[in-house]
Amino acid sequence: MNSFAREDVPKIIYRPIGVIRSAYNPETGAPRQGILLPDNQGVIELLPEFREALQTLEEFEYIIVIYHFNRVTSWDPVVAPPASDHHHEFGLFSTRSPRRPNPIGFAVMKLDRIEAGKLYVSGIDAFDGTPVLDIKPYLPSVDCPHSEQNEKVEHDLGHHDEPFIRDSSFYK
Repeated sequence: MNSFAREDVPKIIYRPIGVIRSAYNPETGAPRQGILLPDNQGVIELLPEFREALQTLEEFEYIIVIYHFNRVTSWDPVVAPPASDHHHEFGLFSTRSPRRPNPIGFAVMKLDRIEAGKLYVSGIDAFDGTPVLDIKPYLPSVDCPHSEQNEKVEHDLGHHDEPFIRDSSFYK
């Protein structure tokens, strides 16, 4: 395999397809994973040119929403989860921290309904105004392989310790 440098990789530019509307901001904090607080509701407002792409999406109960953590300003290769009793540091890529080299987030959200280009969702975990990059249907047969090893590591490392993050410095 050939090694490569960052300048060898072309720049990637994404344009949002919409925006998330929620009750969360850096001052209030946000759920660590929206699915942990499934009653949290919000709206995804799509730009008009993408609304036709919603055709048949209402047939799905859950969707995957990919978004840009637009308030993230830095990242570290090793992180400690907030408010964890596990005094342990993790390599960034073994966490769901929003502070990443490419601050891309994703969440599985319950699709409650679609009206006039707006997706009403539950289990939201993003700040108001977060740009949405893509929406995909959640397909259990391919999106959720069973792994006892991953379940054990998830438990051992304490990835479910803190359902809500209220520390605004966590995102900077």
